[in-house]
Amino acid sequence: MKNLLRLATLAWLPLLPLVSCAPAEESPESESELVARAQAIHDRVITADTHDDINAANFTVERNYATDLPTQVTLPKMEEGGLDVAWFVVYTGQGELTEEGFANAYDQAIAKFDAIHRLTEEIAPERIELALTSEDARRIAGQGKLVAMIGVENGYSVGTDLSRVKEFADRGARYMSLAHNGHSQLSDSNTGEGEGVWLHGGLSELGRLVLAEMNRWGIMIDVSHPSKDAIMEMLLLTRAPVMASHSSARALNDHSRNLDDEQLRAIAANGGVVQTVAFRSYVNQEKNAAHQEALQTLREEVAAELEVELLGRRAVFQMDEAEREAYQEAVAPVEAAVEARMDEVNAVAPPVDVADFVDHIDYLVGLMGIDHVGISSDFDGGGGVTGWEDASETFNVTLELVRRGYTEEEISKLWSGNLFRVLDEVQAVAAEMQAGD
Repeated sequence: MKNLLRLATLAWLPLLPLVSCAPAEESPESESELVARAQAIHDRVITADTHDDINAANFTVERNYATDLPTQVTLPKMEEGGLDVAWFVVYTGQGELTEEGFANAYDQAIAKFDAIHRLTEEIAPERIELALTSEDARRIAGQGKLVAMIGVENGYSVGTDLSRVKEFADRGARYMSLAHNGHSQLSDSNTGEGEGVWLHGGLSELGRLVLAEMNRWGIMIDVSHPSKDAIMEMLLLTRAPVMASHSSARALNDHSRNLDDEQLRAIAANGGVVQTVAFRSYVNQEKNAAHQEALQTLREEVAAELEVELLGRRAVFQMDEAEREAYQEAVAPVEAAVEARMDEVNAVAPPVDVADFVDHIDYLVGLMGIDHVGISSDFDGGGGVTGWEDASETFNVTLELVRRGYTEEEISKLWSGNLFRVLDEVQAVAAEMQAGD
């Protein structure tokens, strides 16, 4: 009855202009507005790249990261790109499992530890400071300075001396992997998958002891290079969350260095974090191979036109310094001409770019949840994609995340929040273990 009365009443009302009571639609965001919003987010969050390789020769008084060296990471490049935290990597290549091999690896590791301390304590302490905790990192970044943190790639340098785990922690190491390319004395490597040849079937007994020491002294366990069996064993044994310092999703790119869904789910259940890596061949092998083939075709064409003989990498590596410099001078015109014609290559075979990289972030977030994903480059170790070729282009990653609808809170988690949470939890477990001694 109330509806009928209402209709009857409305029938005699004069016709009035229709006025919508709905809120006016917001005008779509322009490109310049989106970029400005992304830049503001980028400026506010703490950005951390968890894997940047170094050469100790670039940490001397005469030659160092305070100047803009032709490396992918330097202090000027970090400042330009808004990269707040660089995890400098104490890497040693896998060698013979002998006392001599262990001693050489240890010496190489100490040289890199010393190099990082030299940068932060002697060369440029007013611009960059070493952080040992997430609180340190936030404090340093809040002061407007760059942040250095330290990871160890390949536990080979531990040798057979368990006391070196604490020594590395005392020197500033906050993550370590138990293997690299090749089986170490601690763990099988993912590289065994290619030939189906394994040394330990996962971790060695010594590796299990080292893992426990890492828990005890607050070093995150890095699962980026070991074999799947070793990783799954680590997840069973560890008392603290783990991290992968530079790995992507195997479901999107079937490479043994990437992590499959079973591993990813297990890391999420452990409370850990996977730092997605912007390494072309780990992001998209097929696309990268096609691009490299097109690039090499153009390079050979240009070299023939300029009557320059191109040599393979092995031949160049075997040259002495003078020969190498002469060769590089000879091929410089070729490289310049190729660079000027890169549009031709990209039109035929586009390069792996930031969008391809963020596809992996999307996948990991979808599978693991936003709290278990982070970002890494593997700069100066082979990493980089078009759009994030070095630290000066770091903003482009944030821009792509904003384009895809990630919120500032989510972007903050991806860039550093998730990683710092894991570090905090690892250090809390360490404090408990030490208190129980």
